[in-house]
Amino acid sequence: MTKVIEVRDVYQAYGDLEVLKGISFDVHEKEVKVVFGPSGSGKSTLLRVINMLTPPYKGEVLLRGESLMAPNANLSKLRSRIGFVFQHFNLFAHLKAIDNVSIGPRQVLGMTKEEAHDVAHDMLCKVKMEDWGHHYPAELSGGQQQRIGIARSLAMSPDVILFDEPTSALDPELIGEVLQVMLDIAKEGTTMIVVTHEMGFARAVSSEMIFMDEGVIVEKGTPQHFFQNPETERAQRFLLRLEVLYGQAEDEKNSE
Repeated sequence: MTKVIEVRDVYQAYGDLEVLKGISFDVHEKEVKVVFGPSGSGKSTLLRVINMLTPPYKGEVLLRGESLMAPNANLSKLRSRIGFVFQHFNLFAHLKAIDNVSIGPRQVLGMTKEEAHDVAHDMLCKVKMEDWGHHYPAELSGGQQQRIGIARSLAMSPDVILFDEPTSALDPELIGEVLQVMLDIAKEGTTMIVVTHEMGFARAVSSEMIFMDEGVIVEKGTPQHFFQNPETERAQRFLLRLEVLYGQAEDEKNSE
């Protein structure tokens, strides 16, 4: 299976604080990698490194075998192939939903206004927001704004989409609509790296789960591995804490 992303011995620091300490893993075509762990473990920094928003001071990131850190790399072009769905939506407040989605295809991919509009409409349909295309972000709920954010990434036909805790800023009743869209596009074969604590989502679609703590990968494995027999005491403690926080909802899902 084709490797889409390769993270090779990546280190990153903010001043004297080392946030990532030798992270390595691969993401293959159509895989969904779920990265989870406690706050401050380096998860969001890892996504920013992969997208070169925060280039690592040591190590390498490759997109389909092409280094994003090579001296002759066309970083803008490479980054346009890596979608990013942010925690806080990051939509353009002065643009309607459909224009938020079409601006990338127009300005980066060179589509005409009509072509970009057609692509945007298709992506809005994919995230079940076709009836809201002419609304401004302020007129939308948080869940609707996040679905627009997902449509914006999909419109660029990226090789991979990075999701940085996409439901953490949402009210509980809005989380389900965003997770359903993510489930749908994962099942369609979208390659994804998802930082999340939504273990129901991880159980349903992840190819591999990566548990991070204090800037290192503590443990990797399938959802079955983590939910039935995690090896490290640190992963066991963290999953138990999640079960205490969210266990009732998970139990209800499992009993349905």
